[in-house]
Amino acid sequence: MEYRSLGRSGLKVPVLSFGAGTFGGTGPLFGAWGNTGAEEARRLVDICIEAGVTLFDTADVYSQGASEAVLGAALKGRRGQVLISTKTGLPMGDGPNEAGTSRPRLIRAVEDALRRLGTEHIDLLQLHAFDAATPVEEVLSTLDALVRAGKVRYVGVSNFAGWQIMKALALADRHGWPRYVAHQVYYSLVGRDYEWDLMPLAADQGVGALVWSPLGWGRLTGRIRRGTPLPEGSRLHETASYGPPVGEEQLYRVVDALEAVATETGRSVPQVALNWLIQRPTVSSVIIGARDANQLRDNLGAVGWTLTADQIAALDAASDTAAPYPHFPYRRQEGFARLNPPMVG
Repeated sequence: MEYRSLGRSGLKVPVLSFGAGTFGGTGPLFGAWGNTGAEEARRLVDICIEAGVTLFDTADVYSQGASEAVLGAALKGRRGQVLISTKTGLPMGDGPNEAGTSRPRLIRAVEDALRRLGTEHIDLLQLHAFDAATPVEEVLSTLDALVRAGKVRYVGVSNFAGWQIMKALALADRHGWPRYVAHQVYYSLVGRDYEWDLMPLAADQGVGALVWSPLGWGRLTGRIRRGTPLPEGSRLHETASYGPPVGEEQLYRVVDALEAVATETGRSVPQVALNWLIQRPTVSSVIIGARDANQLRDNLGAVGWTLTADQIAALDAASDTAAPYPHFPYRRQEGFARLNPPMVG
């Protein structure tokens, strides 16, 4: 397993990490991903650690805390071998202070997460969404206090806009507060929006990407093909409307290219899609999920080999979309392009 620095920090993380969103199985949305209990979770954790996957990601909102509890039970007795990442900020109840990232909410969320996880510290705490109602200074000073107390090691965000990250980084630098070193983002062959603004920001400011839903919300598992109905048992039947939208022709164009490369390499479609992501700029780790051991082992086969330049170019071309403003002049017009060459093809 390859290990990389998490952004511009000293923390080394594996290029593949494990997402525990399927642990628990409680709640309407974040509990619909799976219902893995402690025994099966421990088996999946065993497979991960054996393969060198030592970063485990969860969130308080996943199954209303059950995901953290199941993960904590599965990691019992081997806390020193692993890194734990969790997120907070989305609603955990209907009360006025049960959502967001205010000082009392953050402190309570961390205390609750530590209890559920059965640990004394969180290696990476990420804000699950931007809270426009709380001053950024309040958020950052609270995170600073949690780091100084030893309850949190590093801080990051998830699903933030570029200006929200930059505002926080500027204030952190001004006051000597901890900087965000990670941004948990959606990025896949059927969702490359990350590349336009967030990737250049990450490269410039040293913010490592932790990629969620790298298989496009389950669309790049190899089970969806052109002219084939959505298979029975797919979670897309229940959750497609919650995930990032993908045009049908765009999806099939990418799937066709993936299948061609999979045939050339003797790899599975998910392995090819994950390997493409691992090689992208600013990506520190790609978060894989699995509801059973076979699915996990297949995803783990994404490392230890490399796509060729021609194969990457074919996947890039199949997944390319029109550049949004103000980026399209830099792609189409030579003078603009010379000033700002693209980071990726």
